[in-house]
Amino acid sequence: MNRNLLISLVDKVVRVDRGGPESRIGKLLHAGDDHFVLLTEKDGMVYYKTQHIKSITVNSRDGMEFNVEDPEDDSYLLPNNFKTVVSNFLHHWVKVNRGGPEMLEGIMEEVTDDYITVFAKDEIVRLAMYHVRNISLGTSKKAEEEKSEGNKDNANNDTMNNNNTVNNNNTANNKGRNARNRKR
Repeated sequence: MNRNLLISLVDKVVRVDRGGPESRIGKLLHAGDDHFVLLTEKDGMVYYKTQHIKSITVNSRDGMEFNVEDPEDDSYLLPNNFKTVVSNFLHHWVKVNRGGPEMLEGIMEEVTDDYITVFAKDEIVRLAMYHVRNISLGTSKKAEEEKSEGNKDNANNDTMNNNNTVNNNNTANNKGRNARNRKR
């Protein structure tokens, strides 16, 4: 993709690629020399390397819905090249190449001119820099699972508390009935 074309699309809602696991709809926030920044609803800020982009669509007929507020200007990276973007994610949880069989999620450990190193699950993965199509900061699946488990536990506790309240009320009602029946 041509940088001048991308600059003309800044602040517009676009679809990157036509379909498939890499396709995303979002607001184009910045165009660098070899990458651009896309704000998406689902993934937040995604940094795309332009050499891997097949198409960008503006004003599609299906009305690309986008309801996310613009972030502060200083809340995302504005380097001119993609390697600097990737280097800024060193020692952070990242998502690389979202969607598809080459998706990688883990802690970025090393960045060189030729490859990146990511600790993913119990593996050390080295991915050629050429094959990094997009990257963003991510949230670990473990943190998401703990959060959802915490929500389930709270729901279960609420259910148990409601059941205990109902049981306590039933016990109190039964005691009252028993006392009335004894008086008769």
